[in-house]
Amino acid sequence: MITKIKRLLNTLIPEESPKFDSTLAIVCLLCEVCVADENASKEEEIAIINTLEKLVDIDKEKAAELLKVGMQEITISNSVFDFTSQLGDLDSEARIDLIKAMWEIAYADGHLDKMEEALIRKVAALIYVNHSDFIRTKLSVNPE
Repeated sequence: MITKIKRLLNTLIPEESPKFDSTLAIVCLLCEVCVADENASKEEEIAIINTLEKLVDIDKEKAAELLKVGMQEITISNSVFDFTSQLGDLDSEARIDLIKAMWEIAYADGHLDKMEEALIRKVAALIYVNHSDFIRTKLSVNPE
């Protein structure tokens, strides 16, 4: 009887989702910025690919593949915490570089949407990037 109940519960409760590595988490956060304004532009997608080449040191083809995976993953995630929680091993400089990369994606289409800025602010707080670095990275991408 108990075995039957366990089997039933196992079919009703999905298995825990596999853990992300930090690279995939970074990709997903960049994709979140891309879709934050509900208008994923081609410029933003190209910016993600270019940014990934530099940020995680991969070639353009692998970056394009990761972009597709990231776009799929963000549709099934519950929140950005699913991704930020995977970045505990990043040092302070890498966290700041990620926030700067998010700003670059947000500005890639020539317009900063308030939802993009709110998302970047939230991620910065979740990965413990202080406010002065948050502002400094924004100004380094768009000094206006």
